[in-house]
Amino acid sequence: MNTKNIMPYLGAVISSSIFGLSFLFTRRAIMVTSAFKLLSLRFLLAFTAMSVLVIFKVIKVDYRNKPIREILIACIAQPVIYFIFETYAIKYTSSSYAGLFIALIPIAVSILGIYALKEMPGKLQWFFILLSVSGVVYIILNDSISVSGNSMILGTVFLFIAIVSASVFSIYSRKISSYFTSFEITYFMMGMAAVVFNAIALVIDICNGQVASYFKPMLNVDVLISVLYLGILSSVVAYYLTNYSLSKMEASKFTVFTNLATIVSIFAGVVFLHETFRFYHVIGSILILAGIVGANYCSIYSAESNKIK
Repeated sequence: MNTKNIMPYLGAVISSSIFGLSFLFTRRAIMVTSAFKLLSLRFLLAFTAMSVLVIFKVIKVDYRNKPIREILIACIAQPVIYFIFETYAIKYTSSSYAGLFIALIPIAVSILGIYALKEMPGKLQWFFILLSVSGVVYIILNDSISVSGNSMILGTVFLFIAIVSASVFSIYSRKISSYFTSFEITYFMMGMAAVVFNAIALVIDICNGQVASYFKPMLNVDVLISVLYLGILSSVVAYYLTNYSLSKMEASKFTVFTNLATIVSIFAGVVFLHETFRFYHVIGSILILAGIVGANYCSIYSAESNKIK
């Protein structure tokens, strides 16, 4: 395998690792500021940084005579819908728990692919899909016993919505990659997110009479560091690498690498946030990851077999 063929896989590994740590930084920031304020500052920084590159012609973008409707659908799914529900999910659950659920994205992509890509999973692939889902159910049932209140249930519902929206993005990003460059897709994403989230945050601040202190959260060290990480690395760098990798490989292959984000997020949550990772989390994680790897292996193996035929 030459260097050109390695690059999409390397990009997927790096972006997944960055995304894995993003749960940690999100969790720290929303302990200090609101979810919408964090999202507004994050994407404002990302869009500003990318706009500087465009203004000074370091990078060129051209959206003329291209399918804007398709890229709009992709960007509404992620980052808009995805990050609203992911951020609130982390607030009501934990960094490691959210990271564990995000591992279900490859399964959701396989299911949505039945409709969008006309790909029907085989019997063995369905077995692994159900195996992964059983791991999620197992964790939910145990958490409902050990964790009091309804916050865990609400957070789990938010995570499911985030997973579906991320899956829609993966499929549409793959579709539009033949029309838009990786930078054009990423720039459009950051622009839409910056407009939507800053509009919402501004309305909230106006209603609360706090417009004058719009950027005050940035004076907090945890928020500042989180915004820098989420705005530059997790938004610009990671999403560019994501869109680049999706333009070079099938969506089902790419989503296998989200497993790495799960492992990184769990490790970061336990080590840096001292989150509890119980024995049943280990069992559930094994079931989820085994299901994901098995389902995607079947998908990739089937695709390779069809090429040979």
